[in-house]
Amino acid sequence: MKVLVTGGVRSGKSRHAESLLSSCTTVTYVAPGPSDDTDPDWVARIAAHRVRRPSSWVTLETSDLSDALAVDGPVLVDCLGTWLTAVLDAHSLWDAPSDSVTAVVDGLLDEVVAVLATRGDVVLVTNEVGLGVIPSHRSGRLFRDLLGLVNQRLATACDEVHLVVAGRVLRL
Repeated sequence: MKVLVTGGVRSGKSRHAESLLSSCTTVTYVAPGPSDDTDPDWVARIAAHRVRRPSSWVTLETSDLSDALAVDGPVLVDCLGTWLTAVLDAHSLWDAPSDSVTAVVDGLLDEVVAVLATRGDVVLVTNEVGLGVIPSHRSGRLFRDLLGLVNQRLATACDEVHLVVAGRVLRL
């Protein structure tokens, strides 16, 4: 089963995603975001996630999502927003024309969708975007639009989409 778990920041997405694979002995937990950040809040958030996971789960810190999804066994990716940020950073795309940025992201999504088609149990966590404030800066609008694209593309490759709001889960 492939599941996309979406919702707002601090909605309970990660906890729900982890619960979907709680019966699995070994899970590859893909963390595509920064791990050595100097922001103490980010470091604390990563530590809390690590403590919550079973010791038998393997953590893979990488932004190469298609390779990470090719591993054997169940996979949990948390989260696609940090993956997208890593992609934009790695390719220096924050100031590139939006068509160029979209082309790069689309190409990477093509690879990810192709790997997902061959997979068994995968849970992808993402942030739901576009329900609130319109970002005043171009980078915020670019990120919002791209993550919306990422979410739509990967939702079509999944069997289910779960929306988490205030810790409650709605299966779409």
